[in-house]
Amino acid sequence: MSPYLVLTVICTYFLVLIGISLLTSKKVDSSTFFTANKQSPWYLVAFGMIGASLSGVTFISVPGWVGDTQFAYMQMVLGYLAGYAVVALILMPLYYRLNLVSIYQYLEQRFGFWSYKTGAFYFLLSRVIGASFRLFLVAGVLQLTLFNAWEIPFEITVAVTILLIWLYTFRGGINTIVWTDSLQTLFMLSAVVAVIYSIASKMDFTFSEMVNVISESKYSKVLFTDWKLGSHFLKQFLSGAFITIVMTGLDQDMMQKNLTCKNIGEAQKNVFWFSVILVVANLLFLSLGALLYIYADANAITIPGKTDDLFPLLATQHFSLFIGVVFLLGIIAAAYSSADSALTSLTTSFCVDFLNFAPENTAEIRDKQRFQRLMIHIGFSVVLFAVILVFKSLNNEAVISSVFKAAGYTYGPLLGLYAFGLFTDYQLRDNWVPLVCLLSPVLAYLLNIYSQELLFGYKFGFEILLVNGLITFAGLALLKRKSRSE
Repeated sequence: MSPYLVLTVICTYFLVLIGISLLTSKKVDSSTFFTANKQSPWYLVAFGMIGASLSGVTFISVPGWVGDTQFAYMQMVLGYLAGYAVVALILMPLYYRLNLVSIYQYLEQRFGFWSYKTGAFYFLLSRVIGASFRLFLVAGVLQLTLFNAWEIPFEITVAVTILLIWLYTFRGGINTIVWTDSLQTLFMLSAVVAVIYSIASKMDFTFSEMVNVISESKYSKVLFTDWKLGSHFLKQFLSGAFITIVMTGLDQDMMQKNLTCKNIGEAQKNVFWFSVILVVANLLFLSLGALLYIYADANAITIPGKTDDLFPLLATQHFSLFIGVVFLLGIIAAAYSSADSALTSLTTSFCVDFLNFAPENTAEIRDKQRFQRLMIHIGFSVVLFAVILVFKSLNNEAVISSVFKAAGYTYGPLLGLYAFGLFTDYQLRDNWVPLVCLLSPVLAYLLNIYSQELLFGYKFGFEILLVNGLITFAGLALLKRKSRSE
């Protein structure tokens, strides 16, 4: 594709997003920025959350991952359903009952100051890493399709990528995100359907023939039963369930959208519908992955060494110009639908959890806080920029694999804290909680490295998250006390 065409598509796309931002950011105060005044329609939140959950990682990495793992990812996706049931039936009623702006305020009410700050810190760490992975993907695509032609360095590409997010989120916050995410979800899913249709047409497949070819291919295996492998069904299913609980239910980014619904009934309706559609959407991405490999094999196209590059390569160099444009819109929409809300939620968490912003503050205080909020928004943009550059120098595997591995270590302490709070009546020696939550990921990491020697050949997959949470839970049990005064 011509770099000028790419530039035109990107500019047009972001002009639309900025236009939405201007419409949704009128008379915005901190309450609107953080909670959208709890007036978001549930169906709009549900549709937008599809894009935020799938992200650019799913858009590029899941299709490429099919070559290495076949359809094993569907085992995790089925686990997502169980995880979303826990989120809707246990966590969301708690958050609505306590009327929380930041979900980590629960930890302060349940345990105390240090538990609260520890939970918020691990969210900031987790979301910075996750958002950086996702932005790294979209920056790579922009580099390939646009900036390489003008010999612009990757660092500038990353800076532009983040700046574009900042431009349409800094005023309206979550109120803008709810609307832009819905538009971006539409673009992303439309792109997947269009590419699948294009490949089927090129290979003269009817719909039923396409389904048969995919199901009979070497890429379509779903069920894996070797208990020693990380892809074992039970490991993947449990990993999917617990990853959903922590990366949605214990994540300010995802829950901030849900907390903008008018009441708990609408929020739960949003989660149930969203989770069902998410399963279908992931099946689409895996099917697309199988078709990409089948098409490459049929046309003697060399598979890139890094599987994340397969979809961009075919879409921009082997398919029609229309598909190239559709792909570009899809990856931008997919990446930005998760990254923009990440930047907003990072700002929200830091303002509420560490600077004590509150809706009941006076108008004078809120005016002062508006400037602070702007500076924090800029600050996290700079942090994301730095982490992306570090990640580029270190990463050589599929980004989706990296995301889940990172989640296993950074969300584990959150899982342990919330599980201890919800399923026991004990209080904690609160000042020791940060130490436990620091040691548990280290112990989980060491266990993961030496698991095959210690556990008779057993190899951990993404279920290391559950192990990390259990270590945290056990450590907290050592700090238990029966009452706050003990």
